[in-house]
Amino acid sequence: MSEWVEATVVERIRWNDALISLRFEAELAPFNAGQFIRAGMDIAGERIGRPYSMVNAPDERPHEIYFNVVREGPLSPRLAQLQPGERFWVVPAPTGFLTLDEIPDARHLWLLATGTAIGPFLSILKTAAPWSRFEKVVLGHSVRTRDELSYQETIQEIQQRHPVQFQYVPFVTREPGDGPLGQRIPASIESGALERETGLALTPALAHVMLCGNAGMLQDTLASLEKRGLKRHRRREPGHVSMEKYH
Repeated sequence: MSEWVEATVVERIRWNDALISLRFEAELAPFNAGQFIRAGMDIAGERIGRPYSMVNAPDERPHEIYFNVVREGPLSPRLAQLQPGERFWVVPAPTGFLTLDEIPDARHLWLLATGTAIGPFLSILKTAAPWSRFEKVVLGHSVRTRDELSYQETIQEIQQRHPVQFQYVPFVTREPGDGPLGQRIPASIESGALERETGLALTPALAHVMLCGNAGMLQDTLASLEKRGLKRHRRREPGHVSMEKYH
């Protein structure tokens, strides 16, 4: 395959002023749920590319990416303006290690994300693998405001397919109200609120945690988990926490 191939927009979803999903068709290599792709556009004579996780499952079409519009950024504002039928560029081979085949077995799988970093976890949850490997699967999604709790229909469909195994925990940190937890993910671990909400224990004997988000979230959440005896997972040194910084 060439370094870049054309992608054609099929659908543009505008969740709010800053959150956009693009569904597109492109000739991509097979990929594993949880991996990301590089998308780009030609801007001022230069091809600018950034990594974006795949939201669709590997066998699902069209392909889909979900991203935050960085107002001062060179690429995302232009990607956000694309309409069905318009084109952009993608590198055809997805990559990344935030996949289930990279983690050890456990009884409970925790998928904890901030903002648009929920994308790779939705891809994973659409596959058969988590439901055959884990007794319980928790998806935690932390956002600032309620209008950032995107993909609710998809999450409801997952809940309906796996009512016993699946739990969804939204966190809304900058708006008061009943329902979603009002703490950041690391604070909810420190206080025990996340365990109380789910009825599940975050312990090395039971849990494997996958984290996807900004650097601060990863650092703080890992520190909170380490206080409970969980340690970072590496190929050479198996542990309980897998993580990927989300750009």
